[in-house]
Amino acid sequence: MSSELSNGLRADHDSHAVALSWISVSAWFLCAMFYCYQYAVRSAPPVMRAHLTATWGADPLGRMISLYYVLYSFMALVAGTLLDRYGARRTIPYATLFVAACCLLISSGSEALGVFGFVAQAAGAIFGFIGAVYVAAKYLPPQNLSLFVGSAQMIGMAGAALGTKPVHALIDPTSGPAWPWQHVWLLFAVIGAALAVGMWFLLPRDSATNSERASRFSLNALVRPYKVVFDNPQTYLCGLIGGLLFAPTTVGVLVWATEFLHQGRSVSLTEAATDASLVPIGWIVGCPLLGYVSDRIGRRKPVLIAGAAMLLLVLAAALYVNSSFAARYVIALVIGISSGAAMIPFTVVKEVNPDEVKGSAAGAMNFLCFMVTGLLAPVFERTLRPTDGHVLALGGFQSALSPLIYGVGVAIVLSFFLRETGRHARHEHNVSPTGDLVLEESGS
Repeated sequence: MSSELSNGLRADHDSHAVALSWISVSAWFLCAMFYCYQYAVRSAPPVMRAHLTATWGADPLGRMISLYYVLYSFMALVAGTLLDRYGARRTIPYATLFVAACCLLISSGSEALGVFGFVAQAAGAIFGFIGAVYVAAKYLPPQNLSLFVGSAQMIGMAGAALGTKPVHALIDPTSGPAWPWQHVWLLFAVIGAALAVGMWFLLPRDSATNSERASRFSLNALVRPYKVVFDNPQTYLCGLIGGLLFAPTTVGVLVWATEFLHQGRSVSLTEAATDASLVPIGWIVGCPLLGYVSDRIGRRKPVLIAGAAMLLLVLAAALYVNSSFAARYVIALVIGISSGAAMIPFTVVKEVNPDEVKGSAAGAMNFLCFMVTGLLAPVFERTLRPTDGHVLALGGFQSALSPLIYGVGVAIVLSFFLRETGRHARHEHNVSPTGDLVLEESGS
């Protein structure tokens, strides 16, 4: 091929990419909004617990949430394979519509349909984050991948806030319109259907010429991509590091911080809840910020290690230093910001696996992270909630929660064994994002 023809093809490709970039970003944004939406749906039942109990005559919330996460975890593996096999447009809109249909079941008011609808929607909800990451990795510039992954997490965390305060305002008879709780689920169903329609029109249409897609779907077809992903030791490293960095916030702060501050530090319950609520705010800042820094410097490991080291220090300060009112606010915010480093392994796992299994890589990453946090949660439940009703003192909380700090230390050590996948490292070693050797084409 002549150099003129090669340059012409490159220029043509670049102009085509620029012309489609706004569509790709819009499609990614709708997928991120689906993640936000399903986070709101997931967060709403605890807010309306009293209303559900009054209608159903029972409180099945603990069972509902537990079953939800079991299904969510295992569906991560299925979702990744389906994305790789059928593409974003043939999967994510249908998953969104499925969640909306489950919300419609919950709105019926029946306990049986409500419990089933809430648990079942996990099968569609898992496509929120995995889908946003898949679209970012496949259709957006690779040098900005970490920023888009972090931004998706930021938008998702905003959904947790939307599923609590606004929902409470809608059903609270003292300060809001006092909607019946069933009407909230009808609203969720309408929002989900609108998102599904938008994604159907905006998500890129993948080519149907892939012979694997044309072949008959089977269990072997479902498992095959994971043979590639799980044969790669880097996948396990990413999952373990991500899980250990998520655990201090998902298992520690979001579940136990209020009790630790109230019972262990003798802080008022209102102040303790306020302190704990600052961590997700910091997370909203830290996820895209650290992703942007990683993309900007063209390296993953330095940002990951620095963020994890900062997380270790502020967790130790939160656990062992009796801080003032203002200092607790700062510590909570920095815990959230630095824990944004947990999103970087989600970028790395996409870059250390081949392009054709990017969806499966994201599914495996979610599965491994949820397995780590899922295994840790019952352990902390047993140590921090004694069966004899005894209230833990400060020393008991410190002893029980300190393994979270050790876990961050382990994550830092493991991070040194990760392959550097940032663009500068790839250029230095002349490899593609998936680790393949790049051969320069010379003109003839």
